Amino acid sequence: MSGPRGRGYGRPGDRAEKTLSAQDAPDWFAAHVPAGWFTGPPAVVVDRDEITVVGEIPAEDPPHSGAGRAGAHSEGAALPAGRDLEAAALIRRFRERTRDERIAIAAEAERRYGRKVAWGATADGASELFTVLSVPVMTRLRQPERQVLDTLVESGVARSRSEALAWCVRLVGENSDTWLRQLREALEQVEKIRSEGPGN
Repeated sequence: MSGPRGRGYGRPGDRAEKTLSAQDAPDWFAAHVPAGWFTGPPAVVVDRDEITVVGEIPAEDPPHSGAGRAGAHSEGAALPAGRDLEAAALIRRFRERTRDERIAIAAEAERRYGRKVAWGATADGASELFTVLSVPVMTRLRQPERQVLDTLVESGVARSRSEALAWCVRLVGENSDTWLRQLREALEQVEKIRSEGPGN
């Protein structure tokens, strides 16, 4: 399947081909995640570099892993009453007990999609991501834009220009969620139509 040419970065068509090749990732992970890990299909987010898989952990029955299930209940009985601490403990147990299986699933997915896989879990409203990928992004900024970053550094909001830029991206993401979601959906539709065009 050929992709659009002349994107201006990487080999021509790389970005489109990667995006299209991972369209089935949510279904693939839903089929490969063991039953009982999550209360439903995990949320799967894909970009050019990484696939993030996050699921809701069952509140009363920690995920299976063969050995150690009985110990999980005795450990849970000693948890503090605070909901946040209980949720954090449940996520920690999930992370430890599913590590080997998650590594195996991630390795297969990385071969299939050419991206790194990061896992995460949610329990009682608390969420945690495990070993997410940090990717350097090069950009050119004019003086007014650099001054924004320098102001954030000088005021102590960030320790460096790169950290200040990451802070700005997070801020935009948090305050423009609806607009960004609509933009992503529009891009996905464009890629779908393009993949169904002549010659594909």
